[in-house]
Amino acid sequence: MDFRFMNLEIWKDAIKINDEFFELAEEIEKSKSFRFAEQIRGASLSISNNIAEGSGSFSEKDFANFLNIARRSTFETANLSCVAFNRKYITREELNNKLNKLDSLNRRITNFRKKLINNNE
Repeated sequence: MDFRFMNLEIWKDAIKINDEFFELAEEIEKSKSFRFAEQIRGASLSISNNIAEGSGSFSEKDFANFLNIARRSTFETANLSCVAFNRKYITREELNNKLNKLDSLNRRITNFRKKLINNNE
């Protein structure tokens, strides 16, 4: 059985990004920064969770609201990436790579959201 979200490229990419942040969280836990690691997991997981949850909405407008939450979670995850860099958990190159992926996903979520809203008018 396929759920609607499983066919969305933005969800597939959010899952890939989430995997990267879970790996980062595992590394951060080695320094006993458990709360920070959990925050990274939660923020990055929220992106794909909200795409998936929203895809089950009965209206496109409701789905668009969930996509907005997913989009905002990319910002939270980007902020946590900056903190990880400042705390020396990741290099400048790793930070730039993560921010580029998050920015790309954010733009695609935004475009998909606009498409939903425009189709609903």
